[in-house]
Amino acid sequence: MTDFTTEGNLMDSPEVIKAKRSCDALYTAYQKGQILEAVANVCDCEHNLHVGLGCMPGIIPRDEGALGIKEGTTRDIALISRVNKPVQFIITGFEENAFGQRTAILSRRAVQLKCTEEYCSRLVPGDIVPAKVTHLEKFGAFVDMGAGINSLIPIDMLSVSRISHPDRRVKVGENIRAVVRNTSESKITLSLREMLGTWEENAAKFSVGETVTGIVRSVESYGIFIELTPNLAGLSEPNEFAKTGDTVAVYIKSIIPQKMKIKLTIIDIFDEQQPSVEKLYFPKSSHMDYWRYSPDVCDKVIETIF
Repeated sequence: MTDFTTEGNLMDSPEVIKAKRSCDALYTAYQKGQILEAVANVCDCEHNLHVGLGCMPGIIPRDEGALGIKEGTTRDIALISRVNKPVQFIITGFEENAFGQRTAILSRRAVQLKCTEEYCSRLVPGDIVPAKVTHLEKFGAFVDMGAGINSLIPIDMLSVSRISHPDRRVKVGENIRAVVRNTSESKITLSLREMLGTWEENAAKFSVGETVTGIVRSVESYGIFIELTPNLAGLSEPNEFAKTGDTVAVYIKSIIPQKMKIKLTIIDIFDEQQPSVEKLYFPKSSHMDYWRYSPDVCDKVIETIF
């Protein structure tokens, strides 16, 4: 869908490696307007970003460090936080000092503007896009949609199963697939939960009589909610030894689609945490107009209309 990619995915590409091989190659990249990537080594006292290009240094002036810096709508923390991280940019020119040393003048803002105009502005609710998790807050996960342009996945859109913090579902640096929930001129909101499958798709992975591994997500007076997959939880009877975050072995007593319930019994509790597993994304297309989590036979309807 797009020629743009998240920051960190371009640096090792053959085209970028070739462009940074010599001064002549950098000049060719400048003439072509090629998008390059390198690590920001320093953010100086004036908040210019300094990057190494191999054959010469490069500098991203403060106003060119990100969309919104020049306009005052983006705070300078967007620049400071890029130190020791990859940044994408184009070369806008070269400067030479009195000793004949050349410095490439770069713009990250230009790449973000191009990405906004040619990619982000064309997205509509229901479009499925790649993204990379950049940082987490209690209220949600921020992701890079391309060229360092941030979007938010609110915590309640990370999965159907309730979680106490986004780090229960995603990790910083993780590449994910998400679906566009809302768009406006100033921001795009994404969602992950529709990508992780319906109740039936997840429940189909289990059978009555099996003993499987799960994670305790909530301890209530009437029972314990145990996550079997990111979008599927079951309920076990109370257990005085189980606590939130525990890895447990559970016996599946019953699977009831009509009530969207899975009844469990805790068999064992383990000290070590369950290792994270690669997410299984169920939608295979690049767009969805409607998603229903709940089974058709269930009176309770959980759905998303895009």
